[in-house]
Amino acid sequence: MSFYNKLQTLQSSSLPERLRQVSDADVRRVLAARSIGEADLPVLLSPAAGHYLEAMAQRAQQVTRNHFGHVIQLFTPMYVSDYCVNHCEYCSFSSIYDFPRRKLDMEEVDREAARIAAAGIRHILLLTGESRRETPVSYMKECAGVLRRHFSSIGIEVNPLSVAEYGELAQAGVDSLTLFQEVYHQETYRRLHIKGPKRNYRDRLEAPERGCAAGYRSVNIGALLGLYDWRQEAYLTAMHADYLQRKYPDCEIGLSIPRFRPYLGEYNPESEVTDRALVQIILAYRLFLPAAGITLSSREPAPLRDKLVHLGVTRMSAGVSTAVGGHALGGGTPQFEISDGRSVPEIREMLYKNGLQPVFKDWEMLV
Repeated sequence: MSFYNKLQTLQSSSLPERLRQVSDADVRRVLAARSIGEADLPVLLSPAAGHYLEAMAQRAQQVTRNHFGHVIQLFTPMYVSDYCVNHCEYCSFSSIYDFPRRKLDMEEVDREAARIAAAGIRHILLLTGESRRETPVSYMKECAGVLRRHFSSIGIEVNPLSVAEYGELAQAGVDSLTLFQEVYHQETYRRLHIKGPKRNYRDRLEAPERGCAAGYRSVNIGALLGLYDWRQEAYLTAMHADYLQRKYPDCEIGLSIPRFRPYLGEYNPESEVTDRALVQIILAYRLFLPAAGITLSSREPAPLRDKLVHLGVTRMSAGVSTAVGGHALGGGTPQFEISDGRSVPEIREMLYKNGLQPVFKDWEMLV
């Protein structure tokens, strides 16, 4: 069964009612169990579990240390283009906004990459807006060729591609994929994606699986928390990750936990995601998916990120700019506002003070 078909069943189930019916005894039973399965995930995301965050945190910390040790991998996103053909209600790159669009040429890509690499970063995430005309696969391949001179691992966060196209990029040196569904609730998805190929819900949903099929070593998924009820979105994201883990055991499946941030427009999220809610999501992910990586981005403020590094997080961004050419070239319109603007050395020192080891390189692509 495809995940799209499974999702229809999951979304037609009475998850809100199941969440409301969870009791304190149910939470204690799950936390006392040796293993946590699919039926236990709603318990961990329930309102009742919100009273047991300390117990969840203790178990999550132990699970994280058992699987990942005391290390946090550091990476930096690198925006090379903000051209986009989609009209999405929540994004500054949306095609409706009139600002000077930009696409880096290869000399500029090299300058931007050199500046990022000078801070010690060896894992890079290449980002573009979604425009096959302005940033075709051929352009991404050129970028990857430049980035290989500076980084040991190249990830992409671009428009959905075919298995063959993902394979082309793998041959060029790309080894990981990040692609967010944005919102799993289909009615909300249709309402927020007004124009462009991103309106195709199923195509986007199945793109991470195409990355797995193309042989990527790592695939990272997530929902933009706040666009719909966070408990249901976290549940479906985790179920998606579980599906990918089971079908593609050789691929490292990871999750991101981005919360909505201010941007160029005026859209206000429907669901408030408090700090406690974010903590509960992280803990539920870790307990349900012990081997999954969890990425904490610079969307979150520094004091909160400093605390969350002990609760299941395995990967963090550092020295971030969300504007095209924002590291070395200046200017540009940010895709969204970040909250933690600390440099790579500052993040590194924070991790050391918390008894954690920052990892800059744990992979070498040989092509």
